[in-house]
Amino acid sequence: MTDAPTLSAREAFDLLLDGNQRFVSGAPQHPNQDAARRAEIAPSQKPFAVLFGCSDSRLAAEIIFDRGLGDLFVVRTAGHVAGPEVLGSIEFGVSVLDAPLVVVLGHDSCGAVGAARSALETGQTPPGFVQDVVERVTPSVLAARAAGDDTVEGALDEHIRRTVDMLLERSRDLAERVESGRAAVVGMCYRLTDGSARLVAARGIDVAVPARS
Repeated sequence: MTDAPTLSAREAFDLLLDGNQRFVSGAPQHPNQDAARRAEIAPSQKPFAVLFGCSDSRLAAEIIFDRGLGDLFVVRTAGHVAGPEVLGSIEFGVSVLDAPLVVVLGHDSCGAVGAARSALETGQTPPGFVQDVVERVTPSVLAARAAGDDTVEGALDEHIRRTVDMLLERSRDLAERVESGRAAVVGMCYRLTDGSARLVAARGIDVAVPARS
């Protein structure tokens, strides 16, 4: 069992990286997915990370990071856009469950980012509540363009970074935990073709953010 309260944010991050490397190489271990683990965590949960990701069906967190039951507290919305319910869920994972790490997980070929780019180009927005998702992603596309990057990848990375910053700006508890060294927030981008998760942003953790390849 992963004893989450004893883990640092860096140790939690390394667990995720190790699991993703196993997934990419085609040698997953499928930890904590048996009947014993199910019985062990039935009374309570102690996840070592909160994962806020896109709802895309190709982005199943426990699979791509090779984890199991009770390891991750997962919150997902289209385009990883965050409203009060999302912020409350993330705060629950950090404040109540004491997870030391929050991961914002985006991915390439994101429909929300593509729709925001299309709406800016055509002036036409999707109907219904999908429009709300697109409107929340649009500022990231505009910010990337203002910085001189009009690529899909640039918009995606900017949206991940802005989501990380937004969580810290809007959640006082999360910001205080990061400032005091009790938690960290990272942004990652998942590549659909090879299964790898690339670091895009890091707050409160001493890891180098690699340049986009």
